[in-house]
Amino acid sequence: MNTILITGSNGQLGNEMQQASKRYNSFNYLFTDVAELDICNKSALDAYVIENNVNIIVNCAAYTAVDKAEDDQELCYKINRDAVRNIGEVAAKNKLKVIHVSTDYVFDGTNHIPYTEEMPVSPVSVYGKSKQEGEKALMEVCNQAVIIRTSWLYSSFGGNFVKTMIKLGTERDTLNVIFDQIGTPTYAADLANSILQVINAEKFISGIYHYSNEGVCSWYDFTKTIHRIAGINCKVLPIETKDYPTRTPRPHYSVLNKARIKTTYGISIPYWEESLKKCIAILTIYKK
Repeated sequence: MNTILITGSNGQLGNEMQQASKRYNSFNYLFTDVAELDICNKSALDAYVIENNVNIIVNCAAYTAVDKAEDDQELCYKINRDAVRNIGEVAAKNKLKVIHVSTDYVFDGTNHIPYTEEMPVSPVSVYGKSKQEGEKALMEVCNQAVIIRTSWLYSSFGGNFVKTMIKLGTERDTLNVIFDQIGTPTYAADLANSILQVINAEKFISGIYHYSNEGVCSWYDFTKTIHRIAGINCKVLPIETKDYPTRTPRPHYSVLNKARIKTTYGISIPYWEESLKKCIAILTIYKK
């Protein structure tokens, strides 16, 4: 039985990996976060995988505070680049497979067609640059690695856009939401399930892959749909990016082309609104 080490298991995706693992009981799972295993400590990571006979590492750990990263560059690079290199080097030494989760922020967001894996990366933020360098470091040291870039991640776990819009929608009469940034929401439960499908596949084919739910929308459309599904009566007004300044620029267009992961691993991807309904149904149950 293969033993899978999941890092960052207290985050959105890590929690969803714990839920998804119940449907794939042919593996032995080790769910860790920084308290159990600090992936920034290479020797500790090496000792852990040897002691626990790990076969596969799924890295869900990341520094994701996009604006804060501009002031906290050292920690951001430590987690998003250096720790990823540690994982790659330990995996190569011990002949392990790695699945590492990356981001649409490795692109600058100036495209008008969905990004394929072959398109050149050009991150514009510290967060994006650190994630891109993490990808590069992993590919340099480990030839048994799958990198999955995703976008607009949300879940019933942790803090995220869906939960924020539900909260604000119930507290306010009016909300201003950006309409000129286009992308695709990704339900972390769908991504977790797809990661386990990759692990369960007959053949492990290394490389970079893109994964988000199907379809596209703006943050404005996303918010309107969240409120409609959740039964929230709040007036949502569309605004331009320039009217909502942030410390770091956000991609104006970050739609990912998912053809490679669908054809290589036979993965079927749900439409974003259908997955959103599932997440909101879970949040509604929690609320009761």
